[in-house]
Amino acid sequence: MDLRLNPTQQAFRDQVRGWLEENVPREPLPSLDTREGVEAHRAWERRLYDAGFAAVHWPAAHGGRGMDPLATAIFYEEYLRADGPARLNRLGLGLAGPTLIDLGTPDQQDRWLSKILTSEEIWCQGFSEPGAGSDLAGIRTRGEVRDDGILVNGQKIWTSHSRWADWMFALVRTDPQSSRHAGLTFLMIEMADPGVDVRPIRQLNDARDFAEVFLTDVLVPKNNVIGEIGGGWSVAMATLVHERGSGLNTAAHFHKMLAELVSMIPEESRGDTRVQEEIGWLYEHIEAYRYMTLRTLSELAQKKPPGPQGSMGKLWWSELQVRLYELGLQVLGSRAELLDGHDDGAGPPAWRQRYWLARAALIYAGSNEIQRNIIAERVLGLPKGSRRAV
Repeated sequence: MDLRLNPTQQAFRDQVRGWLEENVPREPLPSLDTREGVEAHRAWERRLYDAGFAAVHWPAAHGGRGMDPLATAIFYEEYLRADGPARLNRLGLGLAGPTLIDLGTPDQQDRWLSKILTSEEIWCQGFSEPGAGSDLAGIRTRGEVRDDGILVNGQKIWTSHSRWADWMFALVRTDPQSSRHAGLTFLMIEMADPGVDVRPIRQLNDARDFAEVFLTDVLVPKNNVIGEIGGGWSVAMATLVHERGSGLNTAAHFHKMLAELVSMIPEESRGDTRVQEEIGWLYEHIEAYRYMTLRTLSELAQKKPPGPQGSMGKLWWSELQVRLYELGLQVLGSRAELLDGHDDGAGPPAWRQRYWLARAALIYAGSNEIQRNIIAERVLGLPKGSRRAV
């Protein structure tokens, strides 16, 4: 493939870069852990929307720019370079919206898409449950199909962004006699329903990025079903395609992290050959990851199914970022153990916070053990009995 930008791509890069240079806030926005921070990020999302940059990958008919995967990657690289604020409605813009575009009815698209695009409504994802995390087919939340709707009872867990969410897309089991992939239904659930109880999970670092969501007699209208009742598995698989190809974990993202890590290395450790070798290893693997993702983006832009590397992406980026953060903590030494708010200037507190989230990435979007099984069976063609050897 030709790695040079064509004139159209270069013009788009220049447009994005110019707008971001003029509009990205000079000071960080308040934390998304607070209502003030949510509203500040919502205002920023509205500016992105007004400029046509809220979701460049969405079709133009639905408010996007209809950009192909390569142009979308250009936007994300420029956004990272400009230190743009964290995106508020990632699950809406990256998952719920594209699922509605692919599989929603015109009425459903009219009802939800515009408010996702402006971040007027924030979305969370209700897939994981106790005992049904990586094994998504183990869903046990019940959905009783009645004349007046679907009555939902059950529990979701590790639900990101649910504290401020207005809607949740979720899988529930509507056929009590079914098992595994059959009998599941994909629903849009309004979080303001009195039967929805969100309980934030306090993490070791005192963050509350995730929550348990308890659903008690939540009556969901049938027109909130995406696809068919009982056909939720295929809808969920379409959603996960967008999750694993969202373009948020780019090589540019990792190069930025690596530069930040290098700036944190104390002067007395800069001559340490072990540190230098590890930095070299990380740089080589980020570049290898860049070429792998470019290959995938090129195939997608040509309407081709991604090759075997498409199954390797999540495994690669999640383990790469853990290794980056672990090296950062190592070079900080005892200073990495400081409590947030007691930093001595040796490294940003956000580095420690992001390390914990990086650990979670080994599990979300399909645990890495599951990803290795997929690669073993579907890419390498090994029998299931060979999993332990992979």
